[in-house]
Amino acid sequence: MRNATTTTIAPTGTLSIIAGCSSGIEPFYSLSYTRQVLNGVRMPEVNPLVEEVAREEGFYTPELISYMADNGDIKKRDDVPEAVKNVFPTAFDISPEAHIRMQAAFQRHTDNAVSKTINLAPGATVEEVRDAYLMAYKLGCKGITVYRAGTRAEQVLTCKSPLYC
Repeated sequence: MRNATTTTIAPTGTLSIIAGCSSGIEPFYSLSYTRQVLNGVRMPEVNPLVEEVAREEGFYTPELISYMADNGDIKKRDDVPEAVKNVFPTAFDISPEAHIRMQAAFQRHTDNAVSKTINLAPGATVEEVRDAYLMAYKLGCKGITVYRAGTRAEQVLTCKSPLYC
């Protein structure tokens, strides 16, 4: 076949919001965040799976939800079992290299470019950005999206934690 694609990975971004499902191969950005949509409308979101597991496992409290809203994750919570913490890593818990390797693994099996964001911490250097692009190229990615947190006055996804914003 020429000039056509038969395989792709969806949904991503807006489609996943509409469908109420995960956004492809992306990790959770944060376990709780605010999504800015059209006309500056802000929608607070809490990961429903974390809340569901917390209720099932007996460690749910309103304070836990408040903590997630302030911190974006549950890593430092003593009341959350380690096994649960390990199930819910966020985008910044995953190294840029691991993000790229995940994208490359899927790229090998799909015709379209794979939509995936390589999340970098606010302190990421020019060299780290360059290294991400070079690694993606060497691993056969058709393109990558690199986002260095805190580089825009307005972000689509934000949380209160300075680690993410």
